[in-house]
Amino acid sequence: MGAEMFDVAIVGLGPTGEVAAGLLGGHGLKVWVGDRLPDVYDKPRAIALDHEIMRVFQELNLVDAIEPFTEPFTNSEFFGVDGQLIKCMSTVAEPYPLAYTPSLVFSQPPVEEAMRAHVRSLPNVTVSLGQTVTAVTQDSAAATLTMVNEQGLSSQVQARYVIGCDGASSFVRGQMGLTLQDLGFDEPWLVVDVLVNEQGLKKLPKTSVQYCEPERPCTLVIGPKNHRRWEISINPGEDPQHLATPEGTWPLLARWLTPDDATLWRQASYRFHALVAQDWRQGRVFLAGDAAHQQPPFLGQGMCQGVRDAANLSWKLAAVLAGRAQDSLLDTYAQERKAHVSELTRRIKGIGQLVGERDVAKARERDAHLLAECGGVVLPMPRQNVQPALSEGCLVPGSAAAGTLFPQAWWQHGAHKQRMDTVLGTGWRVFLAAGADAGCEGALASVPASLKLKVIRLGTPEAPECDGVLAQWFTTHGCQAAWVRPDHYVFATAHSAAELSPQMQILRTFFS
Repeated sequence: MGAEMFDVAIVGLGPTGEVAAGLLGGHGLKVWVGDRLPDVYDKPRAIALDHEIMRVFQELNLVDAIEPFTEPFTNSEFFGVDGQLIKCMSTVAEPYPLAYTPSLVFSQPPVEEAMRAHVRSLPNVTVSLGQTVTAVTQDSAAATLTMVNEQGLSSQVQARYVIGCDGASSFVRGQMGLTLQDLGFDEPWLVVDVLVNEQGLKKLPKTSVQYCEPERPCTLVIGPKNHRRWEISINPGEDPQHLATPEGTWPLLARWLTPDDATLWRQASYRFHALVAQDWRQGRVFLAGDAAHQQPPFLGQGMCQGVRDAANLSWKLAAVLAGRAQDSLLDTYAQERKAHVSELTRRIKGIGQLVGERDVAKARERDAHLLAECGGVVLPMPRQNVQPALSEGCLVPGSAAAGTLFPQAWWQHGAHKQRMDTVLGTGWRVFLAAGADAGCEGALASVPASLKLKVIRLGTPEAPECDGVLAQWFTTHGCQAAWVRPDHYVFATAHSAAELSPQMQILRTFFS
């Protein structure tokens, strides 16, 4: 009897694999997902989410399960050599563009438990834990995974496509001969998670802090409830393994806390890297999450990047497997995500270099430069401003707002408000401004039926937005129509009905 055949096999059931399995399962695909570990890791690794990720959780119907383990991210204040405020990162003002608090902190273990429970609930998804993949092969018909379980028994599954979500030391990446490009960041840091008691909380800052101090740069992140995280640079000559013990950690925390103030939850020494896979696809096999990229943690984007990978690839795989799109659509996954990850990693690296300047004279120059730039008055800069747009792939380059996230408004339904995606669903959509040309609907009549396009005109009873987020967006971009992809990124915008037809021709190069 041959190996069972699936549409997609996912190696690794961390956050990226959980989201990919949930989204692909939600598309009705037959999915296998496996992991060598039997349970969710019980310590926090990721600590930050943003509103784009919450929107993905919304599509998975997970928001109610996850929100109790999240809190708004405080401002992050940067202090220079002499303890003066030199920079501040914050969040955008309300009304929020995606209908969620834009920056959040969260507790990873219970959030992952909720994600994994959702995956297990899908009848078309097979979850196989305690399985270590030992070989990945492929031919013109399928890819084959060979694995061994905890009892040493070997088995195989086959799939039309495979996604390697198996972490920074990815076996799948190695099997496919895919290499990582070094973006030039390699530093030893200690990460310490602490549960602080009431006495200790009184001693700590009320905002997250970047201590840009040459003698030992470090970060304090205010997590949910009484969870606090320190990221502390390791100085030359120090033993990373010793620093990750209670005896090594407490002296580093003495500036803020004593053992009477808190309980150590996790201490781990890392080398922070900036790495991006040179190629993200090898035939039927794709990389996602930490298998495809690693970045320093200075904006808390590591897990977010993996979720973006899963969201980008899942709708494309679903379209191709359903026969609605060409294989070339799958090549846009690497185009889009590699460029986005590389640019965001460079920006994160820049923040890391700002925080981690070790030369005192250069650090004083940094402080003076930042203060001169703002005229001595440090104003908060939204973290969201650091996010780049998609620059190429399944979009129309040069079109206003192409490659950016389309907003999610609150819809008024009777006495209740609902988020727009809950009412409209996802899929391909064209939004028309309230005063858009009457000919826009006619111009869209020849869109391929396989796209299952929804057309939504603002300013009608069918589009009862509450707070003007969408209306303002159209005013800002000066357009009449916006094509929005299933992952909520803008494919193109049009200033007139006449612009829609050539954009449709570009879309036809991907869709049957």
